[in-house]
Amino acid sequence: MTFFLFAAAFVGGALNAVAGGGSFIGLPALIFAGVPAASANATNTLALWPASISSAWAYRRELSAARGWVSSLGVVSLAGGVLGGLLLVGTSDAAFLRLLPWLLLVAAATFSFGSTLQRVFTQQPARATEHPAGAARRLPVLFCQFLIAIYGGYFGGGMGIMMLATFAIAGMTEIHEMNALKTLLGVAINGLALITFVVKGAIAWGPGLVMIAGAIVGGYFGATIARKTDPKWVRLLVTVIAWTMTTYFFIR
Repeated sequence: MTFFLFAAAFVGGALNAVAGGGSFIGLPALIFAGVPAASANATNTLALWPASISSAWAYRRELSAARGWVSSLGVVSLAGGVLGGLLLVGTSDAAFLRLLPWLLLVAAATFSFGSTLQRVFTQQPARATEHPAGAARRLPVLFCQFLIAIYGGYFGGGMGIMMLATFAIAGMTEIHEMNALKTLLGVAINGLALITFVVKGAIAWGPGLVMIAGAIVGGYFGATIARKTDPKWVRLLVTVIAWTMTTYFFIR
């Protein structure tokens, strides 16, 4: 079972490095391994979080251009991440299993169609990302980010694409700066949720540590593979996995 979890995390980490969607592998693997559903979700967050820190560090140069949004979006993201984490630890395993197919459906749909939505919103006059929008546009963006952060702290699948779409609505158009901001906020959301999970004893540490190692190794090799592979084929693979897992948990 240790090898199974390591392999699942390896594949999940590699997918995240290339196209995202690693949670569609890691979370079901933990449930199949016998980890209770809510704990499996918390443990999967732990497994994939270290790799996101290194990604945020790699984007530090692009973050400077989006600094006008960092503080305000960061505050609502931290608050939402804590709230989402508290909601998860307050959810029974039976209730989470009932919710899981719907959460996977949201994540699968977001992964499958989020890029199209993002392209629609980015077809607008360019605006500088370093200066936040006026209050009329800024407040709805902050509210949307707060809701996304709650979702991210609770589950998180597809959260990154949701954030990119929100940034596009805010008028951001430089994809590298948007990715940098998305990555940093993802670290904050999942980091605060993780603290909640640890304090509440929701982490399955044995499987979690195995999966951290697998995700780190997989992320490294995934980045190497990404340079040689057409991302559209990887995204197609993740899409098939996402809808397969969603269908399985609905039938289950």
